Amino acid sequence: MPIPDFQSIMLPLLCLANDEEIWTLGDARKSLAAVFELSNEELGELLPSGRQRRFDNRVAWAKVYLEQAGLLVSPKRGRYQITPEGMAFLATNPNKITIAALNQFEKFRTFRLSAKTNKNGQEVIFSPEPTETPEELLEQSYQRINEELAGSLLEQVKQCSPTFFENLVVELLLKMGYGRNRVEAGKAIGRSGDEGIDGIISEDRLGLEAIYIQAKRWTGCVGRPEIQKFVGALHGKRARKGVFITTSTFSSDARDYVSHIDPRVVLIDGAQLSEYMIEHNLGVSVKAIYEVKRIDTDFFIEE
Repeated sequence: MPIPDFQSIMLPLLCLANDEEIWTLGDARKSLAAVFELSNEELGELLPSGRQRRFDNRVAWAKVYLEQAGLLVSPKRGRYQITPEGMAFLATNPNKITIAALNQFEKFRTFRLSAKTNKNGQEVIFSPEPTETPEELLEQSYQRINEELAGSLLEQVKQCSPTFFENLVVELLLKMGYGRNRVEAGKAIGRSGDEGIDGIISEDRLGLEAIYIQAKRWTGCVGRPEIQKFVGALHGKRARKGVFITTSTFSSDARDYVSHIDPRVVLIDGAQLSEYMIEHNLGVSVKAIYEVKRIDTDFFIEE
């Protein structure tokens, strides 16, 4: 079954704690995974950032909302326990716990009111019944911003001259850790007509392995014939590794071809190129940085 949203998790999470024991989030996740009959694949699904599992994130936020309503309390980090208010609420036999249901508690209304205003006292509009956690919404927005940036960045690259594109490839490879130094990398690109090889660059700082490069600022789809020419050039050099970089795309036939050959050839299309440029801050600048913080409950423990 699909991963439940965090509101659907709140009631089962509270019910687990009705034994009045102190639960760990790890134990709760295992029990909840069984309740919702989640597969290992579903449990392993990650948020867009790839830093946290989606189900773990939703369980954590379900716990946060229940705590803000006063139904749960955290005696220490990663642990939670039901409160008398939580037990009294369960005694009413609720069918489901939602944000709307939590609004009956004054503590939760105060929490929501503070979350709906910014530092200038202006109201911030939220969906009344979100299915995603705040972190999911933040990561989705971040992903959309990056997708729009990648598209604009690629269009900018396509408008550049071939010489500028070759220099761009040099800078990107250096930022990715290839090449022993800038002088070597600067000489690596621009050898057009050398039997289908545009350049050679060291794989590491020691120069133990050479990577042969083909860099094409194209608009049409790159098909298998072009890749075969590059591979033939690699065989002529007895090369074991090659990278074909383009501003356009590769056909499915071309991608299938490189997956079954030796030497090893990596294909980097325009979309991947722009992603690498964003990742390594090439041609882009940081506009703003947002930090997501959590309360350090261990700090407040009195010995």
